Amino acid sequence: MSYVKPADLVSTLIDAGESKIFMSTRDTLVRATMGGAMLTIAAAFAITVSVTTGIPLLGAVLFPVGFIMLYLLGYDLLTGVFVLGPLAWMDKRPGVTLGGVLRNWGLVFVGNFIGAFTVAVLMAIVVTYGFSVPPNEVGEAIGHIGEGRTVGYAEHGFGGMLTLFIRGVLCNWMVSTGVVLALIAKDVPGKIMAMWMPIMLFFFMGFEHSIVNMFLFPSGLLLGGDFTIMDYLVWNEIPTVIGNLVGGIVFTAIPLYLTHSRTKAPRVITPRRTLSRSSEATNAERELQDVTSA
Repeated sequence: MSYVKPADLVSTLIDAGESKIFMSTRDTLVRATMGGAMLTIAAAFAITVSVTTGIPLLGAVLFPVGFIMLYLLGYDLLTGVFVLGPLAWMDKRPGVTLGGVLRNWGLVFVGNFIGAFTVAVLMAIVVTYGFSVPPNEVGEAIGHIGEGRTVGYAEHGFGGMLTLFIRGVLCNWMVSTGVVLALIAKDVPGKIMAMWMPIMLFFFMGFEHSIVNMFLFPSGLLLGGDFTIMDYLVWNEIPTVIGNLVGGIVFTAIPLYLTHSRTKAPRVITPRRTLSRSSEATNAERELQDVTSA
């Protein structure tokens, strides 16, 4: 496994963030939709394994396959762009603005939700034979997850909200570390090994991932879970997104930038050309194709 030094790694991450800021709306939405769908089908797979075998650890060990596949295909997750965009902004790349970062986040959020909700509907059909029978044991498990991770938090009031937020922080510390570690290696086996560890950890520890939850909670509502859309938004999705944002920036982006990017030799900056439909696929972006993930 070829090893990339951290200083070079951070430069590549900053380049990837810059590339994402200038990506077209169409490409951003397509990559985000497929990223959300691929991650959440893996979540459904992990829950199925856990329920049918009775071994939750086995489900966690296998869950990273979804993250790995979407990364290798160059798809995007909100949890990943929470780190990459700010790195390019902190590095003051030409044309990278806070508005551009927020635009990228918004488009990826929408795309991730479309993909996750689509998988939620498809899986609900599968576990109920087209809503003709009650959900099977996997469907029941998904419904109960939605209850426990909404009204379960609400029962504890402020303590529940704090716990939810911290689980979101810890989640994206691990997930964004997976994005970073994928670039530590240049070969596919090395990337897979590096990504596997933090993703397995977050899933088994029950940390809160905003994209996985975009699948779990709509699935729970479709399968008869005893909670409401407002419960989902207030007592899970919104605090989880904020926690994921804080975790990615505070525990991944800022430390890497301060200790590796700020201490390396100055970068020679060349002016960015005006973008057009034909110039969006620049040589730099093609070289970063394997970086535009998660």
